[in-house]
Amino acid sequence: MHNGSIAHFDKIKREVLLAISDEALQQVKGTTDSEHFAALFFTYLDKNRRGRAWMTSQPLSDAKCAFEGAITRILEIQNQVMGRAGAQVEASSLNCVVTDGTQLLAIRFRNHSTEHPPSLYLSTRAGATLNRKYPGHPNHVEESGQGDLGDESEHGEHVIVASEPTTYKEKEWELIGKNECVMVGVNMVLSQVSLDIPL
Repeated sequence: MHNGSIAHFDKIKREVLLAISDEALQQVKGTTDSEHFAALFFTYLDKNRRGRAWMTSQPLSDAKCAFEGAITRILEIQNQVMGRAGAQVEASSLNCVVTDGTQLLAIRFRNHSTEHPPSLYLSTRAGATLNRKYPGHPNHVEESGQGDLGDESEHGEHVIVASEPTTYKEKEWELIGKNECVMVGVNMVLSQVSLDIPL
């Protein structure tokens, strides 16, 4: 998932294409900055793996490094291309989430000193509210009746990442910090760390 935009993508696309591996480029079917950024991410994830690293699970630390490498390369290309044109480089926003179904990595990034990227929220508590079988869902009584309601404590461990909170309970959501990375391992251990990207 990608929310945001790569500034000057129409002007830097040619250079971005040159930075993408042949294997990853074969997966690009459209023209969006999202597809090209994903291909660049997989190019970095696949370094030293000789093709198609995206077909198997990878350590979260490798995925984080791949995001950092891809973002750094985009920023370098922007500076080179826009610098040659004598133009000011505008900021980019890259909110991205990747998962292999057992682990998850999410980033919220903007390369501007005062502006923030689009919102990206994290919750480990909203699942029970979203599940109509638990008290607290706005229409749990009308749709499921009282007989099959479970206690909120019975709801399993979960992590939800969304652009906006999907429940009405503010305390269930946390805004991911600017230029931060959230990693959730196969054991559901969650960590939040800063991205290592030179600005």
